[in-house]
Amino acid sequence: MSNILRYLMILALAVWLGGELFFGAVLAPTAFSTLPNAALAGAVVGTALKRLHWIGLICGVVYLVTSLLLFRVGPLTGSAPAGLLRNLLAVAMLALTLTSQVAIIPRMDQLRSSMEQGGATVTQIPTNDARRVSFDSLHRLSTRLEGGVMLLGLVLLYLTTRIPA
Repeated sequence: MSNILRYLMILALAVWLGGELFFGAVLAPTAFSTLPNAALAGAVVGTALKRLHWIGLICGVVYLVTSLLLFRVGPLTGSAPAGLLRNLLAVAMLALTLTSQVAIIPRMDQLRSSMEQGGATVTQIPTNDARRVSFDSLHRLSTRLEGGVMLLGLVLLYLTTRIPA
């Protein structure tokens, strides 16, 4: 039973991190270099990011539940401090993802909509326009949050694979 739980934890992390890697390394750059305009690319990337966040939130909950079950089923699953560290990293990943999903992206969507009301795209708005400044700042923050999720996830994956079988 403990091996099944351990593999489920690793699978949940692999799905989450694989999605993060694909999004940042493949989807976003491809959308902005292939689609006819930045507005369309932004719409595709924004929609995909929202779905990626849901995948991450589900995978994070699966990870935490299986981690807690694993700690209850067998005495050879590593020390309590190591288990606590793994769970804290997973909670931090969930917090970053949730912050992006409920606080950053909706605000970016509002700003994008406001800028596009006059028929312009975000990139056509002057960089000193207050809406554009806010949008660009939120975009940088969003990118940093995703990078944080990826970094924490890699550390967590390493620690999870170190759990004795």
